[in-house]
Amino acid sequence: MAITAAMVKELRDSTGAGMMDAKTALTENSGDMEAAVDWLRTKGLAKAAKKSGRTAAEGLVAVQVEGGHGAAVEVNSETDFVAKNEEFQKMVGGIASVALKADDIDALKAADLNGKSVEQTVTDAVAVIGENMSVRRMKSIVGETVVSFIHNAAAPGMGKIGVLVAMNGGDEGFGKQVAMHIAAVNPAALSEDDLDPEVVEKERQVQMDIARESGKPEQVIEKMIEGRMKKFMSEVTLLNQQFVVNPDHTVGDAAKEANATITGFVRLEVGEGIEVVKEDFAAEVAKAAKG
Repeated sequence: MAITAAMVKELRDSTGAGMMDAKTALTENSGDMEAAVDWLRTKGLAKAAKKSGRTAAEGLVAVQVEGGHGAAVEVNSETDFVAKNEEFQKMVGGIASVALKADDIDALKAADLNGKSVEQTVTDAVAVIGENMSVRRMKSIVGETVVSFIHNAAAPGMGKIGVLVAMNGGDEGFGKQVAMHIAAVNPAALSEDDLDPEVVEKERQVQMDIARESGKPEQVIEKMIEGRMKKFMSEVTLLNQQFVVNPDHTVGDAAKEANATITGFVRLEVGEGIEVVKEDFAAEVAKAAKG
């Protein structure tokens, strides 16, 4: 069967494959469009597997809010260039919408997105775009009111840092201010009660060791530790931090003035905690040339 330009264009439009790959797929499958699509997917899966070892520390965080329910997802790519790609952004937005109905990251990856699982959708995108990608994290939150904020937005609802704030009372304007504060300051927990006890104990021990180096009596050291731990809490817990909008108040005090009770928050930042191995330019070029 003769392979026409129109057939190649149709296959390219439906799969995003390159012109030569589309033509080869049609030739290998005697012009059968469905078989050619499967052939490209199979070939794409091989490419995706080859790229899966590459570090994907760029990408986007997207947030979605529906009533009193909010979800945030981090979808990674290898380069910031891909994060600016309209198709990638469309995919990330779709994943965030699906996340509102998912209980955890595994459920999100298995969830349906336009007839395919989220995981398969990302794998197919790897084959088309040519970079490793992954759905790395998902967090959700519920509350009487949930407010979202995106810092360094690349498109509506997505950017480098995504924040969700849940609260009772107050208004959206105050919630947005708190979300901006969280984006900037990155608190470890809502309050002292929400901090990991191991983190608190580790900090206490460090401060204890520092204080004992002074050679002061134990009674004095205990008072020193009490003051230093109070300062630590004011630095890492949201309600005890100085409010960036009004540093004369803590976030907790500002919430009381706004007749709001902050019940929780989510903050995701692209690439947070990923160790990126730096390569010299020559090595990067050589690696790219090998595919």
